[in-house]
Amino acid sequence: MSDRTHDDPEAAGTAALFYEAGVLRRIPRTGWGYDGIPGGETVAEHSHRAAVIGAALAAVEGADPGRTALLCVLHDLHEARTGDLTPLAKRYVSFKADPRDVTADQTAGAHPAVRDVLAGAVDEFEANDSTEARCAHDADKLDCIIAALEYRAQGHAAVQGKIDRCLATLKTASARRIAEAALTTAPTSWQQLFVPAAATPS
Repeated sequence: MSDRTHDDPEAAGTAALFYEAGVLRRIPRTGWGYDGIPGGETVAEHSHRAAVIGAALAAVEGADPGRTALLCVLHDLHEARTGDLTPLAKRYVSFKADPRDVTADQTAGAHPAVRDVLAGAVDEFEANDSTEARCAHDADKLDCIIAALEYRAQGHAAVQGKIDRCLATLKTASARRIAEAALTTAPTSWQQLFVPAAATPS
């Protein structure tokens, strides 16, 4: 591999951003370890389902699903540099990096259009003033609730605290309704709706 300076620095800077985004595939969501769950999902895995949830919530709430999904995809991009700090850990961190500042550093070498769209999305998420941002925040918490319910179904009772805390933060009516439904819906119910019980291998 050549170490030469690329003759298109904006393209090279954008490519570097893509490499950095891939780091999220290897950064675990650390809070699950406190509940005795080894090998919980990564930040990238969390962001993916949060984006699906966010698009759905936005559709129900009359907001822009695409914009909401973008906010969800990017809301933890800064963790490629800071790692995933739990609320408990943040109590002991003397300096909390602003995600907007981290994103600015992450995109400094990228194409200006890339810088603008990422900066705008992260700023909107952090400000939490738009319906799309509120849906994205609810999607972030609703994914945590659903993941906790999946882990609880596997026998990890310690996740109940996370479920209760996240339920208390939900703002949109659709997120609260779906969360309440999830509490009484088995994590495997999606396949049982379409596959007859007799056809399920033992």
